[in-house]
Amino acid sequence: MRKHQINLTVNSQVYQLEVGTGQGRVNPSDTLSFTLRETLGLTGTKLSCDGGACGGCTVLMDGEAVLSCMLLTIECDGKIITTIEGLKDAKTGELDPLQQSFIDHTAFQCGYCTPGMIMSAKALLNENPAPTEAEVKKALSGNFCRCISHYQVVRAVMDATGKGR
Repeated sequence: MRKHQINLTVNSQVYQLEVGTGQGRVNPSDTLSFTLRETLGLTGTKLSCDGGACGGCTVLMDGEAVLSCMLLTIECDGKIITTIEGLKDAKTGELDPLQQSFIDHTAFQCGYCTPGMIMSAKALLNENPAPTEAEVKKALSGNFCRCISHYQVVRAVMDATGKGR
């Protein structure tokens, strides 16, 4: 009997995961968010609504923002995944300028939704390094926060582009 494996590159690290049930395996029904958190121990990706409505679980897949709670891990075979942990410089440990801008602008309160917001903004900046404020707001429209207003978040993203006020 042939074993089925999937290959994922997560934050520049290659993982070969056996598909099946049991410890260390990826069940065919496991979502990407579950695999990131429970199998790989990358807890920066947050799981909140578990239904694709809040944006807390946003990661980058091949550079595009995706909701990891809505994807089965087996659908991600061969993909490159970047989580909030993967944004910092691997050699120096320095935060991504977008992460630093969130800190500088206090664009968080409890912080639960922050990784998803940063990843959505990062996808936008990868595609358009100089977005307008309206484009930032549109890119973040699927991310919800109950703690703070989004003003600080928009300012943080705009500042990271060099267009801050």
